[in-house]
Amino acid sequence: MTSGMFTTWFLPGIWITIQVLLYSAALAAAVSFVVGILRTSDVWIVRFLSGAYFEIFRGTSALVMMFWMVFAVPTLLNLQFVPMFAGVLALGLTYGAYGSEIVRGALAAVAPAQREAGIALSFTKMQRLRRVEIPQAWPEMVPPFNNLLIELLKGTALVSTITVADMLFAANLIRIVDVESAPIYTLILVLYFVIAFALTRGMRALERQAKAGIGQKPEKKGGLLSRRLSPTGMSTEARSHGAGGAA
Repeated sequence: MTSGMFTTWFLPGIWITIQVLLYSAALAAAVSFVVGILRTSDVWIVRFLSGAYFEIFRGTSALVMMFWMVFAVPTLLNLQFVPMFAGVLALGLTYGAYGSEIVRGALAAVAPAQREAGIALSFTKMQRLRRVEIPQAWPEMVPPFNNLLIELLKGTALVSTITVADMLFAANLIRIVDVESAPIYTLILVLYFVIAFALTRGMRALERQAKAGIGQKPEKKGGLLSRRLSPTGMSTEARSHGAGGAA
């Protein structure tokens, strides 16, 4: 791949991938909280409609949804979507449905005593959510949101199928010209890994901040291995158990 191809096609493709990720992640986050909170409503029709949204978008393919928005909507509704908008909309709505389950589950895990305290203080439902339940549930949401964000990053590659010139689309164009598949797709893999690693580091920092905000001690930073190994190759935990058993 020549420097001219990299500057003309590949760099803009990386920027478009990042834009699709940011826009779809923002939409997915908004949908996650709105639908997730609505699914905890005391009104059955609200729970039914939000649950129906969750089931529909969880049970459909984001790729097929993109195709439907680009090719079917103009025929059915006489409305033409720009391909990038259709891609962001399909990804945001689909991954937002998954995120709503994270929000619903985290809110359901809040201790009942926390809600009762809010009721005792005469808080409204929205005040309890904003001041009590969401701050308590937020640290539990961050790790699964981190996984969902990484999945969303990998899902951005789907927009290349509707002619959005992301970095995978650019890589395919360069491969046609250069006929060099191995270095191009290896570079794509490395780029996705680098972006995913940076996102994970950022979400880990956000998790530590969220836990500190409610008085929880942040987890100790670890390396690539979750357990330390002694010079003999045994983990410190295994050695301590072994010593206890010998005693």
